[in-house]
Amino acid sequence: MTTPSTPAEAPRRRVGRPIKAVLTHESIVGAALELVTDKGYEGLTMSAMAKKLGVSPSALYNHVTNKQEVLILIEDHLAAQVDVSAFGTQPWEEAVRHWAWSYREVFAQHTPLIPIIAVLPVTNAPRTLAMYEAVSAGFRQAGFPQERIVPAVVALESFIFGSAYDATAPEDIFDTGASAASTPNFTTAVNRFEEAEGGSNPDRAFTMGLDALIGGFRSFLPLPVA
Repeated sequence: MTTPSTPAEAPRRRVGRPIKAVLTHESIVGAALELVTDKGYEGLTMSAMAKKLGVSPSALYNHVTNKQEVLILIEDHLAAQVDVSAFGTQPWEEAVRHWAWSYREVFAQHTPLIPIIAVLPVTNAPRTLAMYEAVSAGFRQAGFPQERIVPAVVALESFIFGSAYDATAPEDIFDTGASAASTPNFTTAVNRFEEAEGGSNPDRAFTMGLDALIGGFRSFLPLPVA
């Protein structure tokens, strides 16, 4: 007597609901930054973010109420990448330089966001506030007058944001071309600059400007005790 052959076992149906994309603030920020990188700030919409994340717009709205909240999350994400560790561990001037170079590097990678982030309130942005707190504490510990700290930080940020743009500018941005003869002073200055640096060098301009700002701010610090 033969035993009936057992039919091949059919593939088992997956138990439970289909896997859905898990949304977090980090994934939302990542999608938003990718959209800005690919399509500019104009491409950053709630519907585009939902599509990028593979979820419905309603699912996205369960995590962020509007685009303004997304921008605050981005602001906080970028501020957390700025290195403020030199404040409290290095002399004031070196700490300011370290912070400024780090700040410029972060925003040179995200220039489309500069016009937005530069005027975005810091309310509900704890990591942004933590950055400002570290910088303010460093200025205060150096003896900088408290009423001068915010204007100094704003002046530095204005310079840093502009320099972030300059860091990504084309090398021939100052090429006077056919107008060289009618702009002899500027053309000569550009040529001398490029000869001295072996080409266009935005780092030299940033160093020079940063030194000038720090030198000016130094006058607000108490004189060293003899």
